[in-house]
Amino acid sequence: MESAAAAAATMAAEPLALPALLLIRRVDGAPFAAALRQRFRVLDFFASGSPPLPAFLAAAAVVMGGGPSRVDAECLDALPSLRCVVSTAAGLDHIDLHQCARRGVAVANSGRVYSADVADHAVCMLIDVLRRVTASERFVRRGLWALQGDLCLGSKLGGKRVGIIGLGNIDILVVACALNKETRHIVNKDVLEALGKDGVVINVGRGANVDEAEMVRALKEGRIAGAGLDVFEDEPNVPPELLAMDNNVVLTPHVVVLTFDVGVQVRSA
Repeated sequence: MESAAAAAATMAAEPLALPALLLIRRVDGAPFAAALRQRFRVLDFFASGSPPLPAFLAAAAVVMGGGPSRVDAECLDALPSLRCVVSTAAGLDHIDLHQCARRGVAVANSGRVYSADVADHAVCMLIDVLRRVTASERFVRRGLWALQGDLCLGSKLGGKRVGIIGLGNIDILVVACALNKETRHIVNKDVLEALGKDGVVINVGRGANVDEAEMVRALKEGRIAGAGLDVFEDEPNVPPELLAMDNNVVLTPHVVVLTFDVGVQVRSA
């Protein structure tokens, strides 16, 4: 502990032109890392030769994280100089907003930077599930076209009503909301039953917005027609039942916001 305290004292004694920013998740891409270093004195815990963690915590005025990195009361207790938490994600479910407000710690997220990319991905998954684009591609690659003839028909998108979290009378449900105690499992058994056997769920929000176990049962029993899922309740683990459904379920690994264009926007924000 003495060496950590000494390191913290040394860091505090240095003239600081920029606020100290503690990275609690790995930064993807050299340009983004370079942009951060232009604006902050970056304390990168993942870099080799880093000072002990207590020295980082004592000096950090800003914390940047996202995804599985949690900022809760225990984390805040260890950050006496913290003034701001910045999430690179759109959601804030990994941050204890009440504790931050109580301690006067500002919280910021990505705002609307990801909105267009999320919408693109949601529409892509919707068309894929209905028209069975990737299912058809797998059908050809596996040599089944010559053996089994035509693949079973898909469904057209035109003329269908698309709603967001059950808005209106729909056939297709797009989930794109934040995760909190009110929206956890907002898509439950009752919602899935109301969606009906021709219904499709597209989830580009958070995995726990949907009761995953109930959705799996509805898909297996034919009570809904299909699903396009970019997020899951226990990432990166995906239920094996979903992995086996390659005709009416499209899965992607939480990449809905990952485009080159949005990376440029985040760096310049």
